[in-house]
Amino acid sequence: MSAQDRSNRDPTINDVASLAGVSKKTVSRFINGLPGLKVATRDRVEQAIVELGYVPNPQARALALGRNFTVVLLHDNPNAQTVQIFERGILDAIRDSELGLMVRPVDRNSPSLLDDIEAFLRKQRPIGVIVLPPISERDEIAVVFRSMGVRFVRVGSAALDDDRHSVTSTDRIAVTEACQLLIAMGHRRIGFVRGPQGFRSAAERELGFHAALAAAGIPVSPEYCAQGDYRFESGRSAGRLLLGLDPRPTAIFASNDEMAAGVMHAAFERNLQIPRDLSLVGFDDSPTATHVWPSLTTVRWPIRDMGMLAAEKLLGDFLPQRRFSGDSVHLPSELIERSSIAPPLSGA
Repeated sequence: MSAQDRSNRDPTINDVASLAGVSKKTVSRFINGLPGLKVATRDRVEQAIVELGYVPNPQARALALGRNFTVVLLHDNPNAQTVQIFERGILDAIRDSELGLMVRPVDRNSPSLLDDIEAFLRKQRPIGVIVLPPISERDEIAVVFRSMGVRFVRVGSAALDDDRHSVTSTDRIAVTEACQLLIAMGHRRIGFVRGPQGFRSAAERELGFHAALAAAGIPVSPEYCAQGDYRFESGRSAGRLLLGLDPRPTAIFASNDEMAAGVMHAAFERNLQIPRDLSLVGFDDSPTATHVWPSLTTVRWPIRDMGMLAAEKLLGDFLPQRRFSGDSVHLPSELIERSSIAPPLSGA
C-alpha cells in the first residue's frame, strides 16, 4: 500500500509491520512490552510507529495480553480517608498511561473471601492488584494471586512478602520517636489508644509505644491503654475512659488521627484544654489533623507515596515514567509537630 493510500485513513498495526519490515506479531510484542526482541528490531518498530503516528488499540492490546488495562485496589479499611489518599497515589502513578483504577471493597470476615476475590479477578482480568491492610496481611491471599499468575503488591506497616511484592512504612519507629518527644517534655503518665484487633498496623504502633516507655524506664499501666477501631467514635469512647482515670494521663497517643479527634472531643467535654491540660498525638497526618483545633501533632504515614510506589512496582513496564527506584520498598513515617503538645503542668 502506498504512503498516499495510508494517509487517507488511520494507520494500522499492519502498516507498522510493513514499514518496519517485520511481522504483525513482532509489532504486537513491542507494543505490549514483551521480551525477546533485538534492539535493532525494537528501534525499527518504534521508528515506524512514530513516522505513521500509530496509536495502539487498547481493546486489542487487552485481548493480546489476556488482561484489561486496569489495576485493582482491594481493601477492607474502616478509615475512608486512608483509602482515598492511597487512591490518589495510584492515580498519580498511572496519570499519563492507558491504565485505569478499579476500587474493590471486600469483607475480611467473610468465609468466602478468597473465593470471592478469585472470582472477581477472573471476571475482571486486571493487569494487577494492590492490597491494603488488614487483608494484605493474610498470606492466603498472596497464594491466590500466585496461583492465578496475577501481579500483586501487598501494602503494610511491616514486611509482608518479598521486596518485589511489598511496600512498607516504618510505623513502629515513628511511634517510638513521637512518644520519646512526649517523655522529653516531661510526660510520664502517657495514655495509648489502640487500633483494631488483628491489624498489623495497630500492633506495630503499640510496639513502638511500649518501646519508648521501656527505654525511659516507665512502666506501661494496662489501665492507660484503651481499645479503639480507627474510627472517631471509638476514639471518643477511649478518651472518656482514659480521662476518667485518677490520676489521668497528661498525654495520649492515639493510633490514628480519627481517634485522636475523638479523644479531643472527650477532653473538651471535661473542659480540658489542649495542650495545656492534655497533650495529644495522632497518626496518619490525614486532613483531620489540620481541620481540628488546635492542629494535631501526628505521625505522617506516607499513604499517598505508598500508593504511588505500589503502582510503580506493580506496573512499571506500563508507565512512561517513574518517581521511585525499582528497588524501593520502605517509606519512612515522619513525626509532624503542631500545636497539640506541650510540657505537663507543674505538679500534674
